[in-house]
Amino acid sequence: MGNKPTIAISHLGCEKNRIDSEHMLGLLAKAGYPVDNDEELADYVIVNTCSFIQAAREESVRTLVELAEANKKIIISGCMAQHFQDELLTELPEAVAIVGTGDYQKIVEIVERVETGERVKEVSTDPTFIADENLPRYRTTTEGVAYLRVAEGCDYRCAFCIIPQLRGDQRSRSIESIVAEARQLASQGVQELILISQITTNYGLDLYGEPKLAELLRALAEVDIPWIRVHYAYPTGLTPKVIEAIRETPNVLPYLDLPLQHSHPDILRGMNRPWQGRVNDGIIERIKQAIPNAVLRTTFIVGFPGETEEHFSHLLEFVKRHEFDHVGVFTFSAEEGTAAFDLPDPVPQAIMDERRERLMLTQQPISERKNQAYIGQTVDVLIEQENPETGELIGRSARFSPEVDGLVYVTGEAILGAIVQVRITAADTYDLYGEIV
Repeated sequence: MGNKPTIAISHLGCEKNRIDSEHMLGLLAKAGYPVDNDEELADYVIVNTCSFIQAAREESVRTLVELAEANKKIIISGCMAQHFQDELLTELPEAVAIVGTGDYQKIVEIVERVETGERVKEVSTDPTFIADENLPRYRTTTEGVAYLRVAEGCDYRCAFCIIPQLRGDQRSRSIESIVAEARQLASQGVQELILISQITTNYGLDLYGEPKLAELLRALAEVDIPWIRVHYAYPTGLTPKVIEAIRETPNVLPYLDLPLQHSHPDILRGMNRPWQGRVNDGIIERIKQAIPNAVLRTTFIVGFPGETEEHFSHLLEFVKRHEFDHVGVFTFSAEEGTAAFDLPDPVPQAIMDERRERLMLTQQPISERKNQAYIGQTVDVLIEQENPETGELIGRSARFSPEVDGLVYVTGEAILGAIVQVRITAADTYDLYGEIV
């Protein structure tokens, strides 16, 4: 045992990537490798990279270069490994292995091969693997929270997105497999389970011949986890059946993350999402009627090629009209290999930045008003961390998803990973403040 190399993971990118990192850690730990969070002490560092947009790639490259300069043996995994396998091997002599998005489950064997002096390239051109509840996993999220992947890959071909090329077509797990993993997580004390895939409302389509999200949510009602959150609900997939399952399943939070991307039909057509332009207004009204307490989060892309001031004004009005709880705004990033890469009429970066700023400023008073409505109310808060200096506790109410939404700053005493009742005493644009009841 003593002679096995120590391995650390540097995790970049999305929560789907995080699950891959957790499986690699779990497999290595099970095989007897010492796993360390300190990259400086580790013999090998696995860098689980992101390749979604330019900025993410730059962060991945910075991390790789820093580790290379520190003479670390680097194993590159994740989307960037899938995307630029040959370039990475050429440019980074310190890279001892490249692991594709559908190959991370072979990590133990890859490390063994590297240890014999081989430089390993393990990248399936067409990823088909999806982990189930039997693949070891070592959780790295804060106390009480776990992500659960219900499907991998994507069948949509949005013009701005490279994910299907990096992760393959959609492949769903069975309801039984997901429920089995949810039960394992419940036995570890998980209080909040976040269901993720590229398009969670399409869950089951490939496996059962029709979407089965409603059936999955009802099956998860049997699992002893108080909060179940669904990420990435495409508006068209929020059928009456799914809305009813959200409303009737007590542990499913009425929180919907709708990746709308834009409101104007011309831009949505350019994005290769023409079906969405017809449903935006109607479906949001329908959700609000069916689930009056629904928390709605969405993301938009500004500066898609051809976006005029008129298109952008349409989006501003849309945001004012619907009063979303949370809005994220990204500027368009032209990605090589996507349909939008060389579209005519690019929008200059300065205009994109200015539009992003205007959209955020339009949303801020809406978010602040929504937060202030909670002053004086008592809400459930999942306590996730403690500020060591002040002893102040930090958590989230059910309205806030980890890492993307606000926080609740709490005075009082509670154990990490517990859900406690907090009386809200103050609020600002993004966060709430309160005391334990």
